[in-house]
Amino acid sequence: MSATIPVFQLDTFSEPQGKPTDVFFLGPNSAPTHLPIDLPYRSDYYKIGLCLRGSARLKVNLETYEVGPNSVMLLSPYVIKQWPFMSADMEALSIFFTKEFIAANSSLNLDTFSFFERDARHVFELPPAQAEAIADLLRAIAQKYDAPHAYREEILRSLIHILLHEVVPIYSAQHVSSNAIQTRSQLISAEFKKLVNSHYATERSLAFYADKLCITPKHLAETVKETTGKRAVEWLAEAVLLEASVLLQNPALTIAQIADTLHFADQSTFGRFFRNNTGVSPASYRQRL
Repeated sequence: MSATIPVFQLDTFSEPQGKPTDVFFLGPNSAPTHLPIDLPYRSDYYKIGLCLRGSARLKVNLETYEVGPNSVMLLSPYVIKQWPFMSADMEALSIFFTKEFIAANSSLNLDTFSFFERDARHVFELPPAQAEAIADLLRAIAQKYDAPHAYREEILRSLIHILLHEVVPIYSAQHVSSNAIQTRSQLISAEFKKLVNSHYATERSLAFYADKLCITPKHLAETVKETTGKRAVEWLAEAVLLEASVLLQNPALTIAQIADTLHFADQSTFGRFFRNNTGVSPASYRQRL
């Protein structure tokens, strides 16, 4: 059975302003979004953003990030996102764009950028000088976004290309630095979570993940608990619940279809799993949305 997972389309932002549906800029002076981003969601767009002030908490798949001044945010359609907290004084510069917009008249492929991968590090803090350079680029994009011009889209596309390539060495340095200070146990846990993100819908046995990591299930369970404070089976359950939460927001899908999509034996098994982990049934959760 093929289910359509609900996503927020970029035109949800852009239609009220009459802007193109494949690129959108959001800044401190933009109208606030009324989308329920405090609930898990997917999107059809990519985003590069920089926090200027305030704070927020962003969940991406199984990771939780604290967002503050000079934090860069790199998000793609491949991940489930959720903003459980955003301070009233939060200000950021963010450019949203679709793959089709970037690819027009260009051979640039967004899938070649490692920071847009499902298992990338999606938020990190920049040193002040780097943050200011990225902010300057985003402000230049904002200026061209708002200014009428015969070649407006071409100019925006070129500036986003520059932004993407400016982020590449910054992300690579952050990634290398992060990996260099991780212990063997931390690396195992990180690889486990990557595997969970890819296989949670069909594989819920620790033996499967231990085999992939070439260690015993006992060693995997002990390592994940030691390094994350959470049991490996809890990480698995969280991944399934996250996907279920997104699917339950789509009224076109029955609970039986969702159970099938997530490879539960039947609707009752899915219902018990959901209730045991959340305290409410899938139907009750859906009614609260």
